[in-house]
Amino acid sequence: MKLQDELPVDHQLGAVYRWGAAFCGVVLLVFGLLGFADELSPFDTDGESIAGMSTNGALSLISVLVGLALIAGGVIGGNVASTLNMVVGTLFLLSGFVHIFILDRPANILDFGMTNVIFSFVMGLVILTFGMYGRVSSKLPHDNPYWQRRHPREAAQESLARRRRRTPGGALPTGTTPTALRGPTGAPGPQRDT
Repeated sequence: MKLQDELPVDHQLGAVYRWGAAFCGVVLLVFGLLGFADELSPFDTDGESIAGMSTNGALSLISVLVGLALIAGGVIGGNVASTLNMVVGTLFLLSGFVHIFILDRPANILDFGMTNVIFSFVMGLVILTFGMYGRVSSKLPHDNPYWQRRHPREAAQESLARRRRRTPGGALPTGTTPTALRGPTGAPGPQRDT
């Protein structure tokens, strides 16, 4: 089963993905633009700081690019925003782990400090949470599109039961075929009274 097969085409969860991506994108964009406003050199590691975090021109550029990507994902919304949030959130977490080990080494070309590492972990978890919201849980509600894609037979039965409750006398809606009444094992379900 591919990831895109489980994503809803249009659902209220899309608003969470959209606004989460846009919010995190704006935060990163502002951080990067503040770095550009201070005219930092690209790979300077002298400890210039913006908003309490050390930065340089390269980190500002990366922040602007990732911020713009998240904002674009927020504009597109839905499945794209959800997947983008998960990918970017994972990359932030990986960046935090990598930079813990290179803080005081020459490989630290982005001038990360401990506050940057903490920010990377926090922002990664926030972005990842926005991307995974409503997708990953052992107890998703049955109206959740991810649960419905993972359990198509049960979802079809519940949908049929809802339609029956809406029709007078519990009769099947017009156009319902007997194959729609098959149980999970393929055995015939309850038949309509004639």
